[in-house]
Amino acid sequence: GDMHGFSYMQFIVPGLIMMSVITNAYANVASSFFGAKFQRNIEELLVAPVPTHVIIAGYVGGGVARGLFVGILVTAISLFFVPFQVHSWVFVALTLVLTAVLFSLAGLLNGVFAKTFDDISLVPTFVLTPLTYLGGVFYSLTLLPPFWQGLSHLNPIVYMISGFRYGFLGINDVPLVTTFGVLVVFIVAFYLICWSLIQRGRGLRS
Repeated sequence: GDMHGFSYMQFIVPGLIMMSVITNAYANVASSFFGAKFQRNIEELLVAPVPTHVIIAGYVGGGVARGLFVGILVTAISLFFVPFQVHSWVFVALTLVLTAVLFSLAGLLNGVFAKTFDDISLVPTFVLTPLTYLGGVFYSLTLLPPFWQGLSHLNPIVYMISGFRYGFLGINDVPLVTTFGVLVVFIVAFYLICWSLIQRGRGLRS
């Protein structure tokens, strides 16, 4: 069937790409930071004259790199199977980078609070996966009744998928200004929380 004038396959590809970026950016930072904490390597960083923002930038940079690499790879492969013209490479790149930064910071936050390796998988399993599937990957929000449309707007992943889909197809469920506003607000909030926790050594020092 068609969705907003596009085939269903064309409609869902942007959401599937975004899913891969979210999970990889998040998992990379959460596991690597907790691994450093588990092996006590993080304590060497905390006592070294390295500013907190540099520590954050290092871990987030790794998550963004992995998220972008996987996202670009999935995009390249999907173009072989689903022919479409990209509406705006600028919006594709911008949404991709901001989303990778946001979920790298979220992974860092998970790594700070995690006490066991099981804690690393809790958030992706019980939070990220449901929010992603309810974020408009496989359907348009316009198909939902008004109540569920309103409820869906509480899901931050809706904004990322909508912005990314606009970059690919030129259609969106949410205004672009709102999309990037939500992304920037969450990035700033998560960064400040991570900075505060690492600066105080919360759960990092034995």
